[in-house]
Amino acid sequence: MTDVSVESPMTIRTVEAFVFRVPLERPVSTSFGTMRDRPAVLVRLEDEAGTVGWGEIWCNWPACGAEHRARLLVTDIAPRVVGRPLPSPPGLWRELTAATDILGLQTPFAQVIAGLDIAYWDLTARRRGKPLARALTQRATSSVRAYASGIHIRDAEAVVAQSRAAGYRDFKVKVGFDFDRDLAAIRSLADQLEPGETLYADANQGFSESQARAFLQAVRNLGLGWVEEPVRVDSVETVWSGLAEIKIPLAGGENLIGCSAFDAAITAGHLSVIQPDAAKWGGVSGCFSVAKTALASGRRYCPHFLGAGIGLVASAHILAAAGGDGRLEIDVNANPLRDAVEPVWPDIRNGSLILPEGPGLGLVPALERLAPFETLKVGFGQP
Repeated sequence: MTDVSVESPMTIRTVEAFVFRVPLERPVSTSFGTMRDRPAVLVRLEDEAGTVGWGEIWCNWPACGAEHRARLLVTDIAPRVVGRPLPSPPGLWRELTAATDILGLQTPFAQVIAGLDIAYWDLTARRRGKPLARALTQRATSSVRAYASGIHIRDAEAVVAQSRAAGYRDFKVKVGFDFDRDLAAIRSLADQLEPGETLYADANQGFSESQARAFLQAVRNLGLGWVEEPVRVDSVETVWSGLAEIKIPLAGGENLIGCSAFDAAITAGHLSVIQPDAAKWGGVSGCFSVAKTALASGRRYCPHFLGAGIGLVASAHILAAAGGDGRLEIDVNANPLRDAVEPVWPDIRNGSLILPEGPGLGLVPALERLAPFETLKVGFGQP
């Protein structure tokens, strides 16, 4: 893995976690489960000078996981970082990952460390007076192409039209529910695309090997940008190599954990699109490293994300710094936890999104707007 070096001699004074839950009038469904509320865990770091950084911890499943991850952060991880001089963000990420290696086999430490890493990078970039993307590389772009995601195939015709009106030109639909109906619907959607638009499909590991092969064969002439996780991520190499022979770009990475897992996936070559989730594993440090390795190997880097606004803007900065022709995933289902950032963001225009211009992430969560949804606030350190 490549490395990122950033000078950041600092001491963290406090670590806080905020948990929010929004009930859903219409549940969000995937082939493996249904979200009946939208949870989010936001991380707040404050250094000895009073500078603040924000991060986000992945917590969609299991449903009870959000509060657990918040407590894990302040009881197990925060004591390892508060009150001592810290190395650079990549150095701290490596240190915490190694220190919790055995513990990580039993609990979601990787996700908690990822959220802390995002906040630490935000804090580091703010101290340097630079947007996060430019703290990663001076070659960062100011905008990224984005796609509308989280679209259930049963609602796709209406939601794609709504997303198109909102400025999107790329759309990803969830399949893996009813094979024949999914196939008929995706063919219809492909026929309705306008010039310059692209359609993607995500099975969320929902197909068997034979179903995945049949689906890929059936859609191979539709011009899909990729088919995401058609089978279980831990399927044997022969399964993935057999699917790759059908010559439709395959995407995955949100369920890979660890540098070695991404190195192996990139080296194997079956995935054309590499999709780590910065709030789920790696934070900025790990995912930016994966992005550079993927691009150097001729793969596309398209960050996965399904959460609140802090993780989304962090993903945008990583993509802008990584370069390439990647796409930023934006879940278009209703989510006040995503929208509660100041200023209101994202704003999609002709398929692209402009990054915030301020230092760090360029955005902060609007806690007063989130307050009605708060279920837990915990912290560690001396304010």
